[in-house]
Amino acid sequence: MMDLTRLTAVRLVEGYRKGEFSPVDVTRAVLERAERVQPAVNAFVRLDADTALEQARASEARWRRGEPVGAVDGVPVTVKDILLMRGGPTLKGSKTISTEGSWEEDAPSVARLREQGAVFLGKTTTPEFGWKGVTDSPLSGVTRNPYDLSRTAGGSSGGAAAAVAVGAGPLALGTDGGGSVRIPAAFCGVFGLKPTYGRVPLYPASAFGTLAHVGPLTRDAADAALMLDVISRPDARDWSALGPVSGSFVDALGGGVRGLRVAYSASLGGQVAVRPGVGGVVRRAVEALAGLGAYVSETDPDFSDPVEAFHVLWFSGAARVTQGLGAGQRALLDPGLREIRGMGARVSALEYLAAVDVRMDLGRRMGAFHSRYDVLVTPSVPVTAFEAGVEVPRGAGCRRWTGWTPFTYPFNLTQQPAASVPVGVDGEGLPVGLQVVAARHRDDVVLRVGDALYEAGVAGVAPPRLS
Repeated sequence: MMDLTRLTAVRLVEGYRKGEFSPVDVTRAVLERAERVQPAVNAFVRLDADTALEQARASEARWRRGEPVGAVDGVPVTVKDILLMRGGPTLKGSKTISTEGSWEEDAPSVARLREQGAVFLGKTTTPEFGWKGVTDSPLSGVTRNPYDLSRTAGGSSGGAAAAVAVGAGPLALGTDGGGSVRIPAAFCGVFGLKPTYGRVPLYPASAFGTLAHVGPLTRDAADAALMLDVISRPDARDWSALGPVSGSFVDALGGGVRGLRVAYSASLGGQVAVRPGVGGVVRRAVEALAGLGAYVSETDPDFSDPVEAFHVLWFSGAARVTQGLGAGQRALLDPGLREIRGMGARVSALEYLAAVDVRMDLGRRMGAFHSRYDVLVTPSVPVTAFEAGVEVPRGAGCRRWTGWTPFTYPFNLTQQPAASVPVGVDGEGLPVGLQVVAARHRDDVVLRVGDALYEAGVAGVAPPRLS
């Protein structure tokens, strides 16, 4: 029998159109999978089977009439519990947010998916206010990696990535302020895209400012393109959103990589210590790009680690998001968040503006770099999934999550599109991600590279045995 939980969104829509199966069939299968793996993985803060099945039945009726309302009609979707979704509270992994209220507003990305007939399964886990690169919180506990339950799913969109990996919905909405889509995508063996800043409207605005992006976590690049076509539509509530896209991201797929100028940086000029099990897998995938006709050069972008500037902006955001909390509420915070919010509260305006200067210079450097190269390819993360429930791997020699994510946060500073593509596993069977970065506004190129790797059989890993 066909396993409906393993099909891509593109394949589901095709099946609905042909009458092979219905949105109700798919939603029941996906909910059963989600409920079965939830005790072990803890990917969800809320599953809403009744609402999902009601939406699926409405979608089924539309398909029977030949009148689907959009590109994802009947496709199961999950939403990270950072983004508003009407009908239930958005608690952001924090005990400091009250469940009381009407909760009647959708975030822009959620609204666009709802308009196009998506079936909402529920909300996925996040660390408190999405502050770190792993997913555990005082509110919902630890989210675990489906490939090894003793290890982390990554973060901060860890629940979203784990849900896609186990078959609990092919599409997931995540957020990425320093790697929070790409890190868990790499750890959980799925595709994760951080679009160009503003490509996907965001409301309410993030306390982390223009570092924060909204993006899809999916089975493959084609599903991400389908989802991005939907969620990139304008919303007047976000004054910083980009204008409408000309054309379709789905239509931009299929061009292959022949003639594309690819810069491969294995370690950002020796600045990053990459585990051999990661570096070897990524290098083989890069060699495959060359075999597909890309012009590959091993070279490094011209910048030093901007972590101190990132910390100024990130810690200030942590102070801002917790600014209105009283002493009693602050005592409920994740201890690491409580520590960095204190550091952020001491940042001066001049220090903040100096960090912005670093950011602007980095953007200038990457703009010049992309005049020579269409994409930059790196490992997504220099390590594979490590022990669950800790912020940094043992022996890493760093205190904060930024110490082991040096490939991701620079491109939040520059607002460039970047994706993590699963390209294999290490010696322990843990997924490895390859990062593809393009110039601002060239999300289509990132998706095209990812799609070429899937089409060539280079991308994608076997599903976890847990599922």
